[in-house]
Amino acid sequence: MDPRRLLIFRTVVRNGSIGAGARELGWTQPAVSQHLSALEKEVGTSLLLRSSSGVTPTEAGARLFQHAEAIAAQLAAAEEELADITALRRGRVRFATFPSAAAVLLPPALARMARTAPQVEVTFDELEPPDVIPALLDNELDLALVFRYAGTDVDAEGALEWTPLTEDRVLAVLPLDHPRAEDPDLTLADLADESWVAGCERCRANLLSSAQAAGFTPRIKHSTDDATVVQRLVEHGSGAALLPEIALEASPSENVTVRALPGLHDRTIGLVNRRGALSIPAVAALRDALAAEADQRSVTAALI
Repeated sequence: MDPRRLLIFRTVVRNGSIGAGARELGWTQPAVSQHLSALEKEVGTSLLLRSSSGVTPTEAGARLFQHAEAIAAQLAAAEEELADITALRRGRVRFATFPSAAAVLLPPALARMARTAPQVEVTFDELEPPDVIPALLDNELDLALVFRYAGTDVDAEGALEWTPLTEDRVLAVLPLDHPRAEDPDLTLADLADESWVAGCERCRANLLSSAQAAGFTPRIKHSTDDATVVQRLVEHGSGAALLPEIALEASPSENVTVRALPGLHDRTIGLVNRRGALSIPAVAALRDALAAEADQRSVTAALI
């Protein structure tokens, strides 16, 4: 059954005549009559009793009219819902990011969303970058915030869009009583004999590549993704570590020394999503909120 003809039939019944229905539709009366005849042929029975005073639905026509009313109501609801989504009066974004960004970047971005798009619902999962990719590709997420180092293998992200947002400094973390903790000439190569605490897969790879560039292979003693645990291990003499600035902000400690060293490269924090997802208003609104927060951090850092 052609749904367009069903809606034409509904308009005619509501107006009480083919002529009045045609005027509402902006069509000619013969064109409307042709569609009604085709609909009756489709259903195999008469739907309208025609007279000089107008049309009256048959029993079958009355039943079909009820279904036509329900379909028209569903279409109107769909139009209204889509208009609400487009105007950000409603919508949902499935989002994920890694722990330190969840602690530092996400809360103010959500507060910004509450002001700019209060009817958009954001659901959040904490995931490391390698776990984000299959979730996006399987349509379990709409948007994710991840990080990359200069040597990060991003082949798995090739099917996704990448939007860089901000640079995150990588810093050396040493015990307070380290003999060279305050040495202004300290380099990564000077720490070649240290034991090291490594982080997640990408952070560990960055430690290895940075040490290799400095001329040594790090002796990794412990591995943990938790920045608080890293600093506690360093504090109690288990070695040195490299940590990004946002991770240090998320889990600050006064019991370690944090140093910027020559040769350490920033990591890049950015968004990944399926191609075309940023055209969805709710997803774009969250993207804008995260970008605004990243820009604010960059401006603040430049002033310090």
